[in-house]
Amino acid sequence: MSDDSIKPINVADEMSRSFLDYSMSVIISRALPDVRDGLKPSQRRILLAMNDLGLSPGKQHRKCAKICGDTSGNYHPHGEGAIYPTLVNMAQPWTMRETLIDGQGNFGSVEGDPPAAMRYTEARLTHMGVAMMSDMEKDTVDFIPNYDGTTTEPVVFPAAIPNLLVNGGTGIAVGMATNIPAHNLGEVIDGVCARIDHPQISIEEMKTHIKGPDFASACEIRGFSGIDSYFRTGRGSIKMRGVMEVDESGSGAAIITIRQVPHGVNRAVLQQRIAELVREKVLTDISGMRDLSDEETRIEITLKRDARPQVVVNQLFKLTSMETSFGVNMLAIHERRPKQLSLMDAIDAFIEHRREVVVRRTRYLLRKAEDRAENLEAFLLALGHLDEFIKMIRDSKNREEAREKIRSRHFDLPVAEQLGILIRSQPSIRGDKYVFTERQVNAILELRLYQLTAMEQDKIKAEYDAVLEEIKDLLDILAREARVLGIIKDELQAIKEKHATPRRCPILPDEGEIAIEDLIANEGMIVTLSHRGYVKRTPASEYRVQGRGGKGVRGMETRGANDEDEKDFVEQLFSVQAHDYLMFFTNTGRVYVERVYEIPEGSRASKGRSIKNVLNLQPEETIAAMLRLERVTDEDGNDITFREDAGYVFFATRSGRVKKTALNDFRNYRKDGIIAIKLEEENTLIGAWLTSGKDEVVLVTRKGMSIRFPEEQARPMGRATAGVTGIRPVEGDYVVALSLVSEESTLLVASENGIGKRTPFPEYRVQSRGGKGIITMKVGDKTGEVVRAVAVTESDELMLMTSGGQSIRIRVSEVREAGRNTMGVKLLSLRGGEKLQDIALVIPDDEESEPEDVGEGSDGDETTDGEA
Repeated sequence: MSDDSIKPINVADEMSRSFLDYSMSVIISRALPDVRDGLKPSQRRILLAMNDLGLSPGKQHRKCAKICGDTSGNYHPHGEGAIYPTLVNMAQPWTMRETLIDGQGNFGSVEGDPPAAMRYTEARLTHMGVAMMSDMEKDTVDFIPNYDGTTTEPVVFPAAIPNLLVNGGTGIAVGMATNIPAHNLGEVIDGVCARIDHPQISIEEMKTHIKGPDFASACEIRGFSGIDSYFRTGRGSIKMRGVMEVDESGSGAAIITIRQVPHGVNRAVLQQRIAELVREKVLTDISGMRDLSDEETRIEITLKRDARPQVVVNQLFKLTSMETSFGVNMLAIHERRPKQLSLMDAIDAFIEHRREVVVRRTRYLLRKAEDRAENLEAFLLALGHLDEFIKMIRDSKNREEAREKIRSRHFDLPVAEQLGILIRSQPSIRGDKYVFTERQVNAILELRLYQLTAMEQDKIKAEYDAVLEEIKDLLDILAREARVLGIIKDELQAIKEKHATPRRCPILPDEGEIAIEDLIANEGMIVTLSHRGYVKRTPASEYRVQGRGGKGVRGMETRGANDEDEKDFVEQLFSVQAHDYLMFFTNTGRVYVERVYEIPEGSRASKGRSIKNVLNLQPEETIAAMLRLERVTDEDGNDITFREDAGYVFFATRSGRVKKTALNDFRNYRKDGIIAIKLEEENTLIGAWLTSGKDEVVLVTRKGMSIRFPEEQARPMGRATAGVTGIRPVEGDYVVALSLVSEESTLLVASENGIGKRTPFPEYRVQSRGGKGIITMKVGDKTGEVVRAVAVTESDELMLMTSGGQSIRIRVSEVREAGRNTMGVKLLSLRGGEKLQDIALVIPDDEESEPEDVGEGSDGDETTDGEA
């Protein structure tokens, strides 16, 4: 090699050029379908190979290995392993809306099972597959040499059906991808015909014909905005939903039956996802699931007796692929370039392709008809002078001499007209003479003797007249565009009549974004917060009712009970509903707002999750109080919980200061919290209540003192204020509880040694705020200091939690009323070293539980004489 043949090049330029060549090859010749026939090259070549093998719908199936081998050897040299999956895809009725291949054998399943090897499966074309190649032999499309030049292949199929829209397609190229949904054959044909009849048809008018996607797998399509978007722009998102039915079993438990899953969703994967959510206790109302599917989907999900079926249905839509979306991106090859297509663009491209096919087919048929007419004219002239032509041929020494004699025989045009020959513009007419062409000479020489009979001559004349009519009709087609478009419509309508099927996917209005409240049953919950900051919510039903004085049930796992540094216990307990709001007030005077269902759920014995993973607490910040806000909505369903007339939040601090702030001032809460009350140094928040503005409140201190006063004595203040004095505790004392006064209620006070009592509010006289208060409980060594005080009624239930994590649920009616200056009765039996840590009201269950597991213990009813 000479040095002159070596030229330096820029590597970057060469790589750029090479990559562009490669990417264009992938885009044009591999990944994207052609807008005209909706096929990728691999699909087109498989169908072509099957056509070569004569695998029409009425013929016997052939081994897929043979089909793949012929495809690879003749047209697509990429190996059978790359061809077979494409063949399988075109035969799967759950993938293709209108299958192009009729498979016999194991071609996989909806669950994602792989097909059998190609040596076991067989296939042939469907009627739709044949329709893709109809009239291909009539010069309707261009042919190009195959990869090795041994044969030719079509650039595109004639495509008698609008396959791109009917079957859709998906593919990933270099830097671009396509995802086209399937549509109903009958609807698309109606849409194409409407576009032909009314070229200016609008999208809204087109929607009366093509409603939207119609996937191979039956499911619901929700919403119209995504359909409108991709109809207009070629891009949009289609929401798909499966179909579920709710029934009741013989035992009374509800059963949800999944009848349909969204297109493209693997039923086996769906079931795995549901099982996973059940294991993770996200779906807590499901007790069992079984798959009874055959060709039709039937997955039965059994619910627990107390479950709400509609809530579970909404959960399945939200948390699983029972509701999914199809991202439409109508990208296809148009005029040898990738193009983003709207619905009208795709229809117009198909109409133009079919127009060209019909015109080219008509020209082909015209050529054939003219050739036949040319031969028939020669027959008629020869038969009209039969004796002369027989003599010319008989006197000739050989075929060539006979050919020359016949070629030299001319006829005047009037003679030809007398024989019924139409004088046309063709090679036989030369001036005023009719001269035989080479084709006609050969046709005369090949006349058979039986054609010389009178009957055969009549048949030739009748055929000639018919051919002339055909030529006239074909010329009219070529001359008039309306005829071409009419043929396109007639052929499409014939296909629709034979092969159109009803819509599988109904299109329903979108229900909008599912409100999260609809996904969570509004059940009673117990929210607990431990000393070390672990929070959880637990269904109230997990805590059974017990008799007063019982030992209780295990309420929470505590860490390192023997290690003081690791010791943990429940510090806050609150009874709420799942849809409610929770306002978390911290010791520093800030407030965080969360929905109850956003609190991590845990079992009765679980530790819970760190509050720092739930709230964006500041350093050294702990939760001091929680306030339940029942969610309120207006007639339109709008949340108006923080409305202007919603009332006030009344605060009390450890030092005895109180403050009243309108609830509406907290409407603009943030994830990072906002200021609720301004606290002086070393002061902390101990309680907060929602009030009407005209309520009375009572403060209770650790040493058993209390004060009752109207909240009107504390004027409303903004969030960033410190408040006013509520009670003046003696040295060493501090406030432990804030409660609202109610004439129907009594004040239940509990001490750390498990002693409690309830006292009618009239025994607490109204005082002016800022005083030292009166005795509410006679505290001593036996009772210990006051832990908490709460207003209760006879029908209420109480939850008591100890520092060791024990819990007991009792009825308030079991705690008898006593005077202010009594010690009270035993509420629960404490283990050695344990102290009562907290008490809270519990919302009773709908069905009252019977008392069980009643523990041993003394009533502990004691009274002492003494004046407050």
